[in-house]
Amino acid sequence: MKILVDTHTHTVASGHAYSTVQEMAKEASNKGIEAFIVTDHGPLMKGAPCLYHFTNLKVLPEKLHGVKIFKGVEANISDYTGSIDMPEDILRKLDFVLAALHDVCIEPSSLEEHTEALVNAIKNPCVDAIAHPGNPRFQVDIEKVVKAAKEYNKVIEINSHSFSARPGSEKNCREFAVKCKEMGVPVVCSSDAHISFDVGRVDAAVKLLAQCNVPEELVINTSLEKFEKYLNSKNEKKYNF
Repeated sequence: MKILVDTHTHTVASGHAYSTVQEMAKEASNKGIEAFIVTDHGPLMKGAPCLYHFTNLKVLPEKLHGVKIFKGVEANISDYTGSIDMPEDILRKLDFVLAALHDVCIEPSSLEEHTEALVNAIKNPCVDAIAHPGNPRFQVDIEKVVKAAKEYNKVIEINSHSFSARPGSEKNCREFAVKCKEMGVPVVCSSDAHISFDVGRVDAAVKLLAQCNVPEELVINTSLEKFEKYLNSKNEKKYNF
């Protein structure tokens, strides 16, 4: 299985990443990646860009170095009711919206509250996917989260970077993969790259999916065509709710 659309990447705009959009695109091109999504952090993250950054993403070209560029965000879940740090009018203009819990934005709490936060974020029509839900700092009821993703046709991310950056994530990611397979919930493998050299670096996540026998048809970023088909179906609902 090869991942050809990297759905989670950061540029210098995130404040703790180190490459420009041009550098990310050049490296993606070198690796044969068809597309990537610029998902810089939402404004609640220290050092992240302000809201104007996201409204001005329209200036990015459709392609650089032959690689398609999608405009997105990794929005921060800001409370345990599942609120996120971006207004709806901006989110609707983005191609792909990740929502995530980060311990520098919200203090870890209980399994019940973590689960409620993710389930409510999934219910948000503007949210497309939950980023790194396997983070053990925010342990959740995995079955409940995957059931919510199934009900609301949302995506679960298997974040390759988590295996090194968030110790203990692999066990939870494995369970997420198994539950997504059982329930037919779509997944993406992502790099969560914070420097150009890591764009498309998803080997750990792909290996885990293979070990769990997750069928390739559930992995929506194995080709640009497959990803755009899913995205078009999602965006139609996003813009008309």
